[in-house]
Amino acid sequence: MVEYKFVELSHVTDTDLEQVVNRWVQAGWQFDDIRFVMTAHSKRPAMAFVSFTRALGPEENPTSD
Repeated sequence: MVEYKFVELSHVTDTDLEQVVNRWVQAGWQFDDIRFVMTAHSKRPAMAFVSFTRALGPEENPTSD
């Protein structure tokens, strides 16, 4: 089973992205993807959603009995 984590960034800079990715990868999550939210008024992203995954062991599976 796979567990997902999503982190929302409302301030999108290279430094902020590096900090989020490094923090969660060091905590045992695997980087999955970054999605940027753009506005019509700017060429810079207004927000970013960073996703991570990690495998759950059988003892952590919420549906196992």
